[in-house]
Amino acid sequence: MTSLPPDYDDVLAAAARIAPHAHRTPVLRSRSLDALAGATLHFKCENFQRVGAFKFRGACNAVWSLDAATAARGVVTHSSGNHGAALALAARDRGIPAHVVVPEGAVRSKLAAIEAYGAVLHACAPTIAAREAMAARVHADTGASFVHPYTDPRVIAGQGTAALELLAEAGPLDLLITPVGGGGLVCGTALAAHGRDPAIDVHGAEPEGAAETFQSLRQGVRITDFTPDTICDGLRGTVGQVNLDLMRAHRVQVQLVSDAETVAALRLVWERLKILVEPSCATVLAAVLRNPEAYAGRRIGLILSGGNVDLSALPW
Repeated sequence: MTSLPPDYDDVLAAAARIAPHAHRTPVLRSRSLDALAGATLHFKCENFQRVGAFKFRGACNAVWSLDAATAARGVVTHSSGNHGAALALAARDRGIPAHVVVPEGAVRSKLAAIEAYGAVLHACAPTIAAREAMAARVHADTGASFVHPYTDPRVIAGQGTAALELLAEAGPLDLLITPVGGGGLVCGTALAAHGRDPAIDVHGAEPEGAAETFQSLRQGVRITDFTPDTICDGLRGTVGQVNLDLMRAHRVQVQLVSDAETVAALRLVWERLKILVEPSCATVLAAVLRNPEAYAGRRIGLILSGGNVDLSALPW
């Protein structure tokens, strides 16, 4: 695997590579949400992607990028849910082993999905250090290729294919917004957007209770010592260094939203678009509604990142 950061050509290559395997997800509109936001909103619905999340794009690109001999040894990652499920499914499609390190306390419905796709689960303590240590141990024991959830260049390039599709369907846009946790989706989105039009703005929506990306960009140094406190379980990860570097290079701005604002936006998405999405997704709409003066009158693409909801633990 190259250690060089990905670029627009890598996103184009990923789009061709994953085309036989990934869904081309729909883009939805809502007149009532446009009126509420005072903007023209285009929702890219990655809740309809395989495994129910955009994560399949990056995992699929990583798995199918491997040469045959390397692929035969399998893949390993650490993940609280969607990336683990995505890598497990991509590996199953290719007929190779997958190992997923999962932290104690992860959402049960997401762990069940990972198991259903045939991965071997390895439990660890709920810290980034424990996850990385266990993944390194599995890599050493099996020879499986490590596929990081958001710093792997192949994963970042794969995530950018959602924005490629969105721009192709929606036409010219002024701004793209994605949720931001580790930074893979927002970085892939920036690569795709600026490969098409360098003038497009790219924003990340981040929970106030896990605002280390916002603080890292503001302070100019990667913040890693924090305890996330948010209902957005998909956005609790620590932003990667390569992701921060790409965000700076592509002028990505991060907008903070509260959990209360996210839950209100989540209800609006369910009510107006009639689709099931998880709380992390709703941060993008929450950001627009929290900052109307920044978004009014603009043509905006919002990436709804996934729809794997634990129905036994709804936030209302």
